Amino acid sequence: MSVDAGGWIRPESRIRTVRDADLPAIRDIYNHYVRETTVTFDEEETVLAHWAHKRELLASTGLPFLVAEDEAGAVVGFANAQHWREKSAYRYSAENSIYLAPAAAGRGLGKALLEALLDESAKAGLREIIAVIEPTAAVASIALHRRYGFTDAGMLRGVGVKFGRTLDVVFLQKSLT
Repeated sequence: MSVDAGGWIRPESRIRTVRDADLPAIRDIYNHYVRETTVTFDEEETVLAHWAHKRELLASTGLPFLVAEDEAGAVVGFANAQHWREKSAYRYSAENSIYLAPAAAGRGLGKALLEALLDESAKAGLREIIAVIEPTAAVASIALHRRYGFTDAGMLRGVGVKFGRTLDVVFLQKSLT
């Protein structure tokens, strides 16, 4: 699968590479999860500069950062892969993230984003993708990842605290080779 001249990866799903103009929508989608859920362990809302830096970092390392658009062209979700750790031995491993606007859930966009992200991650030379998921808030995300061949790689118990709750994380892993 290749990116066409318009930046589209999957025209039928309206998934494409992120652009600068997408960053406010990405920030807003993510900040919903910061404020309302334990899906992310961030407790402070992010600012536009954070997303501009992330876009530059991922572009400079050749890693995918994708958005999903609705029929009107509004960004309703995003996905990216970022290196698992900074040490060079981890250069072929990345953690994936997928977030949808609440109103976009249940329309297959998470599936489309994950498919495109896995394809683009393989093209970028990644060998292992790791999903780090809080299991009580993201049951659907765990199920989606398992449908795409991610296998259980472990659990860390009580490693996060948000909204006064102690939280676990589940690790799922998929080999791309």
